Amino acid sequence: MASFRTRTRPKASGRLLALALGLGMASAALGTAAPASAQKNAEAPVRTAVGYVGVSQKADNKAFFDAVLKSVAKRQAAQPSAQAVTVYYNASQAPSFRSQISSAASIWNSSVSNVKLQATSGSADFAYYEGNDSRGSYASTDGHGRGYIFLDYAQNRQYNSVRVTAHETGHVLGLPDHYSGPCSELMSGGGPGPSCTNPYPNSTERSRVNQLWAYGLAQALAQVATTR
Repeated sequence: MASFRTRTRPKASGRLLALALGLGMASAALGTAAPASAQKNAEAPVRTAVGYVGVSQKADNKAFFDAVLKSVAKRQAAQPSAQAVTVYYNASQAPSFRSQISSAASIWNSSVSNVKLQATSGSADFAYYEGNDSRGSYASTDGHGRGYIFLDYAQNRQYNSVRVTAHETGHVLGLPDHYSGPCSELMSGGGPGPSCTNPYPNSTERSRVNQLWAYGLAQALAQVATTR
């Protein structure tokens, strides 16, 4: 896994044309930003990304979380009667990882109480994509409420795929990378090496996600209210 990390995405580079066309069309349908390399426009906007292996940058991680939080807050404000805080994801563009994505969502849903992940085939707060990327798997956003998780084939063969997916999903929920942590810490990502297969967040990580969604969403809703 070359990338459980946070970084600035470079301009789009050429990939398989079929992948580019497929993801570009899916992006328009989902309302989420597709991987830059999957877009036909070579001048795609620079995005921030957080991945599985590398040097963590907290500012980029926060940008991804804030984008998802903003998307959820807008929906909550439009549906004030909604009882549960739900983050919707679309996994239609990552069919090879359907099982891992479902497992990661179930792990998080059983671990935290203030936010839930829910699959949808329509408009989502973020999407999953799959393909080949020398930087590995990562979560990325343009900072404007659109984001995605990219799952790299090679990295998911080298490392435990459910752990990779749960780790990247942890970025969606607000957790930064901590590569120096032990295997028992989900956000240590690829730091402990390929032998680490733990896909579960520890008690500190669970508590942090609950705190972020209890207080962060309240602030996001207040911001939405002031812009109306």
